[in-house]
Amino acid sequence: MHLIAASADLSREIAKFKSFTARKSIDYYLERKKRFILDQLAFHKLKHKKDRPYQFWQEGSHPQRMENAAMMKQKVDYIHANPVRRGYVGFPEHWRYSSAGSYVGMQSLVPVSMDW
Repeated sequence: MHLIAASADLSREIAKFKSFTARKSIDYYLERKKRFILDQLAFHKLKHKKDRPYQFWQEGSHPQRMENAAMMKQKVDYIHANPVRRGYVGFPEHWRYSSAGSYVGMQSLVPVSMDW
């Protein structure tokens, strides 16, 4: 997952987001007995993680400070192009889970601030 975010304590906010989404997703798969997905989450769990049966997110994050508007545009364009590069859609704004639609006047699933 790629995202651009700002917070007074971004590391803490990302950790809370990952914890919340992992718990909700794993509970969803458990309730619905989605063994294949749960087996994959267990198989790919890092061996030193003894405190949990599943691992939903990869460890770590790779934050980068946005130094200027040109860098911000480059990162936004990169993120928007990912589903196209993967062959999921023909145009960035067609990917439902992207903010790309907001940049061409379409409604987005998540509010997007374009004031940078």
